[in-house]
Amino acid sequence: QLQLVESGGGSVKPGGSLRLSCEASGFALSYYAIAWFRQAPGKEREGVSAISSSGGRTNYADSVKGRFTISRDNTNNLVYLEMNSLREEDTAVYYCAAGTSRVEVALNYDLPVFRQTLYDHWGQGTQVIVSS
Repeated sequence: QLQLVESGGGSVKPGGSLRLSCEASGFALSYYAIAWFRQAPGKEREGVSAISSSGGRTNYADSVKGRFTISRDNTNNLVYLEMNSLREEDTAVYYCAAGTSRVEVALNYDLPVFRQTLYDHWGQGTQVIVSS
């Protein structure tokens, strides 16, 4: 059974940091580009960051550039999202998703990578709350 499981969410004050993890089971994560999405209350789900299967290409939403860093450890089937300088507007449920080969193409050619139809497998999400 193919499964993605996110962890690392929690509650922090503005300016704080969290590191989210996305672990795959039932398949080798190394074959997939991975993205992080988030959904805030009352808002649509939006893309946050994406990384190619090798880790050589990354992409970030403008709202998180310079604050978030995506990385991966293919040996251990993990992808991370390091989040620094958190703001209240970062409050959301964060999801990781494994993408089709079209995500690799998008990353390589600097095309839009956050179309949700590009992603085959989704985790259940982890809650991040940023509040003073």
